[in-house]
Amino acid sequence: MNKLIDHTLLKATATTADIEKLCAEAAAYSFKSVCVNPCYVALAKERLDGSGVLVCSVVGFPLGADTIEDKRAQTRAVVAAGAGEIDMVINIGKALERDYDYLEEEIKAVVEAAEGRVVKVIIETCYLTDDIKRELARLAARAGAGFLKTSTGFGTGGATEADVRLLREELPESVGVKASGGIKTKEDALRMISAGANRIGTSSGVNLVKEE
Repeated sequence: MNKLIDHTLLKATATTADIEKLCAEAAAYSFKSVCVNPCYVALAKERLDGSGVLVCSVVGFPLGADTIEDKRAQTRAVVAAGAGEIDMVINIGKALERDYDYLEEEIKAVVEAAEGRVVKVIIETCYLTDDIKRELARLAARAGAGFLKTSTGFGTGGATEADVRLLREELPESVGVKASGGIKTKEDALRMISAGANRIGTSSGVNLVKEE
C-alpha cells in the first residue's frame, strides 16, 4: 500500500519542522510522494533528494478560484522549485455552471505548464452532481490529466466509494483515480482501492502502513 500513498500535509498551521517530519516519514516508509503547499516544495525536494519519493505540490488550493493565468504561473513556479507532480483544484463555480470549455482550457494550461509531470485534477466531488462528475472525467482525460482526484479534504465531504467507482468507470485506463479526504485507516484505504482508486491522499499514511 505504501507506493499508493501521497503523504499529505496541507494545513495552514504546518511549520518547517512539520514538513521535515513528513518527509522523514515518507522516506522511511517509501511512500509515493509527499503533498505540500507551494512554499514548502523546495524544502521537501531537498529533504527527499535520493529517496525515490516524489514531491507533489498543490495549485489553486483549496478553493480553485484563481484565474487560469494564476494557476499557470503557480505551476511553473512549483515545477522550478522541484515539484514532480501537481494536484490542481478546478474552478468549482465554473463546474456548477457547466462551463466545460473554461475548465478544459484551465486543465490544459496547467498540464502544459507542468512540462510532462503528472497532473492530478481535484474536482471536489462533494459539491457536484453525478452528471457533472462524469463530464469532468471526460474533459480532464481529453485535457491530459494523469489522475482525477476526488477532494481537497477542505470541502464539506471527502472521498466516497461511490465517487471513486463512478470516476473509474468513466475514465480511460490511462487516467488514474486519486481518493482523498477522510481516509484515516487501512480499512478506509482498502475500500477505496477496491472501488478503483490508484492513489490514496492521506495525512494518516504512517498509521495505514503500520496497520497493514
